[in-house]
Amino acid sequence: MKADVYVDSGVPVIRGTNISEGRGFKGDWVYVTEEFAKGIPNCLLHPGDLVFPHRGSIGAVALIEATTGPMVLSTSMMKFRPNSAMADSTFLYYFFRSAAGRQEILKFSSQVGTPGIGQPLSSLRQFRVPLPAISLQRSISRILSTLDENIELNRRTNETLGGMARALFKDWFVDFGPIRAKQGGLEPFLAPELWSLFPARLDAEGKPEGWRIEPLMDHARLISGGTPKTDTPAYWNGGISWASAKDVSQCGEPFLIATERTITQRGLEESATRLIPTRATVVVARGATTGRYCMAGNEMAMNQTCYALSSAQGHSFWLNCAFGALVEDLVNSAHGSVFDTITTKTIERARVMIPTNRLIERFQKMVEPVFLRVLANIEQSRTLAQTRDLLLPKLMSGEVRAQETEPSTASAPQNPQQR
Repeated sequence: MKADVYVDSGVPVIRGTNISEGRGFKGDWVYVTEEFAKGIPNCLLHPGDLVFPHRGSIGAVALIEATTGPMVLSTSMMKFRPNSAMADSTFLYYFFRSAAGRQEILKFSSQVGTPGIGQPLSSLRQFRVPLPAISLQRSISRILSTLDENIELNRRTNETLGGMARALFKDWFVDFGPIRAKQGGLEPFLAPELWSLFPARLDAEGKPEGWRIEPLMDHARLISGGTPKTDTPAYWNGGISWASAKDVSQCGEPFLIATERTITQRGLEESATRLIPTRATVVVARGATTGRYCMAGNEMAMNQTCYALSSAQGHSFWLNCAFGALVEDLVNSAHGSVFDTITTKTIERARVMIPTNRLIERFQKMVEPVFLRVLANIEQSRTLAQTRDLLLPKLMSGEVRAQETEPSTASAPQNPQQR
């Protein structure tokens, strides 16, 4: 299957980049026609199939569910179809997502053989998996699926909440919705005190009267990162989160709360990295994912592929939205011989529309509860994910009984006050 068979719409082709960290899929899709898909029946995917990359993101796994719809495998993927009388697909999915399952996958991965193939098809025939009774497998699947459903609900809620905050910023500070309404003689649609903070018209330059265009750096402190010496064990695996471009680009949420690697206090003090405050905006400054950004969910350090912007006036959420509105222009003006690079000069040249300080403070106050709810949801989802990963081996070993853990509608509180 080569790129010349792809079309704008049709049957999705699953690639390694489409496998997410949770249930479901992510990323950009490519498609083939239904006629082409029918001509490659071995590549068609059915509900219950497990999908593994044999190059690229080795160790990942995806589950094809009934809600997924028809799909076909790309050249870089392979599938496994369990015997449903012996093995529950969802149980196997969670096993391969666990530390033990990932170890089983990687045990048979190899770069020997066909160039570029890290997980040969023959390795699937060597996987050994624990199989309790099918009824227990299904009970375990239901328990872990319930946790994943709550994680997905939090994700969708955060997507909505984040979209609301950014839509409000765009209406007020980019599209000038209230000002245009005033200028057009429309009735007020905001509280009187808030409505009065917006000017009545746009000036000859098309900007709100009294508002200014100023350097972004007049309203933020720029922080650079660094990397402690990797051959000094005393610098690593400490209590300080250390964000890399990978952490930021794969965050997928407005806040980053956990990083792949951590450093010690000594590593912080004896390297170029610096602590960045909670709620600072962290952006990837170089590499293939230049421009990806998020907020620090807690105090952390970062490496030299990132910059952080900390609000000089305590308006961290306004600053994050303002940066989001101009980051595309920053990336377009970035340069580099191989990858685009955002430099300090790139950020120093950035300009942002500045209203009155009272209006910025009002916006910050309005969206703060929204962003804090998003952060709380992310932290809860992390706890749910840790619980899910800890439960699997305990349920399989019998240390925790599935019947005691499985959700039951009969045990749900009937009185709303008990919730």
